[in-house]
Amino acid sequence: MQMGNAAVAAGGNDGGVTPQRFFSLFAIGEAITWALLLIGMFLKYVTKTTEVMVSIGGGVHGFMFIAFCFATVFVGISQKWGAGWILLGLASAIPPFATIPFEISSVRRGKLAGGWGLGPNGREPRGSVQRVIAWAITRPVLTLVLGLVVVAAIFTAMLVAGPPV
Repeated sequence: MQMGNAAVAAGGNDGGVTPQRFFSLFAIGEAITWALLLIGMFLKYVTKTTEVMVSIGGGVHGFMFIAFCFATVFVGISQKWGAGWILLGLASAIPPFATIPFEISSVRRGKLAGGWGLGPNGREPRGSVQRVIAWAITRPVLTLVLGLVVVAAIFTAMLVAGPPV
């Protein structure tokens, strides 16, 4: 019995969220938060009118940056991207707006096509990381809540550690 069939029998499903829809949400969100941060930097350093947008844009962007990195690894492992493509995806979060061309390129290359590789009717997970991802795909709402908690915890720890030097 495939993992997908066992997950469906256990009441799990992917909630209609495809890898492309999931990844695109984070790629676009990461780019939008880059824009917020850049606007904040413009207001602070160029017009010298306010610093509040750097705090807001920087915080939101930092949160979304971490979430995008998790999404990239999550999708990459499920869809059997090579380590090089996953690393390229992670690197695309560093320059402003680069997640958008990376996402477009991933779509064109078929890396986001179809259903979840580790989801219902997908391949059998091998190893603990793939089992966790397969479990998460079949419980999208719970995974979203847990993901937000994990990203918030990492983000909070980074805030406590202090700003980058």
